[in-house]
Amino acid sequence: MEKKRYERPVIASLNAGITNKFGTRNLNEPISHIDGASIKEITEQYGSPVFILSERKIRQLYRDAHRAFSTRYPKVQFAWSYKTNYLNAVCNVFHQEGSWAEVVSIFEYEKALANGVEGRHILFNGPEKTESDLRKAIEHDSLIHIDHFDELYQLLEMSESLKKRPRVAIRVNMDTGIYPMWDRFGFNYESGQAWDAINKIILTNKLDLVGLHCHIGTFMLSANAYAVAAAKLADLALGIKLHHKQNIEYLDLGGGFASKNTLKGSFLPGADTIPSFDDYAEAICGTLLNAGFTRENLPMLILETGRALVDEAGFLAASVVANKRLSDGRKALVLDAGVNILFTSFWYEHKMTPVEPASHHTEASVVYGPLCMNIDVVRESVTLPPLRKNDLVLIHTVGAYNMTQWMQFIAMRPAVVMVDQEGKTHLLRRAEKTDDLNAMESMPEHLQSFSLA
Repeated sequence: MEKKRYERPVIASLNAGITNKFGTRNLNEPISHIDGASIKEITEQYGSPVFILSERKIRQLYRDAHRAFSTRYPKVQFAWSYKTNYLNAVCNVFHQEGSWAEVVSIFEYEKALANGVEGRHILFNGPEKTESDLRKAIEHDSLIHIDHFDELYQLLEMSESLKKRPRVAIRVNMDTGIYPMWDRFGFNYESGQAWDAINKIILTNKLDLVGLHCHIGTFMLSANAYAVAAAKLADLALGIKLHHKQNIEYLDLGGGFASKNTLKGSFLPGADTIPSFDDYAEAICGTLLNAGFTRENLPMLILETGRALVDEAGFLAASVVANKRLSDGRKALVLDAGVNILFTSFWYEHKMTPVEPASHHTEASVVYGPLCMNIDVVRESVTLPPLRKNDLVLIHTVGAYNMTQWMQFIAMRPAVVMVDQEGKTHLLRRAEKTDDLNAMESMPEHLQSFSLA
């Protein structure tokens, strides 16, 4: 008979909530499988820690978002935000669903081309585009979103020697009632900068102005802010029609929709506070339909949302390295996954659950990663049952930004796997090895040898 695990006695405060025979409800029920695939078997095959992505969840989230907008507006196109998660397999799931590509660098642009996206289906955003970057985008007939006057002047100068007329849009920043205002990118609406850029493009007659773009912020908890943004973009588009007799083909409302993660400092969990896709869609589509466009001149609505379409589809399985008791009496866990691969732990309170059955007794714990840095805190306080060395923990809602912002600091980046719709597991990116880093280095000849006493 297996020896029962020792659990030291603790004094825990009682909190109001749904109760069972043991007291308040345990919100840390073990999760052992993702879409039918065993988490324990995945870690045995690919190592710990390991990122796990659910293809089924990605497709579900995309279809829910597309349905919310397409049932409210007749011309809707999504463009997958590569910076959110640019693993090729993830991108191609979205492309299979009908999404274009939205990129903010030549690196991402070339990834999109390599994935098979036609140039005309790539939106090129971002403040840094070199002349060679712009030439490549123009050659592939991509949509270039101009960020500042220097870029505009560069395109006007380049147009003299180009065989194609560049198809462009301008990025517009504006006051939507959300502060601090995102006015670093694009041309300001209230000051008249946006009109200045529009007039320069149209009257010089060297570029084709086909769209207007904005991205008002990130993790936006106010759907109404998008209604304000849509109204201001529509005002510019209608003004262009009135003054220049030219139709704008599309309005791009960017991204920024919130996922179900819980922001640090929030009183309620994210799942209870964030707007739904329907809320965002109602705010944007209702505003555009009532803006004054005729049916013939109704612009296409483009959306670049990333986080809300992939965050919930991502998990990180990690192993317990050690249990500790801090000097102030708090319990602490050390995992083999730290902030170098879970960057979002700096601003989210990620949900954490045991992978295998655990005790109904729980205790508030600090969860650290393995890095030799005091800031390596995965959760400042989370209620968990007693866990032993090598026990597995599942960290939820990590699909956005972690696999693009991760770094090799002290520990290498782990493997990423995807569970397909039939429950089969596929390796998307293997775990890094020391040789991967050394392969990019070179050693000067005079430093190649040494002698230690």
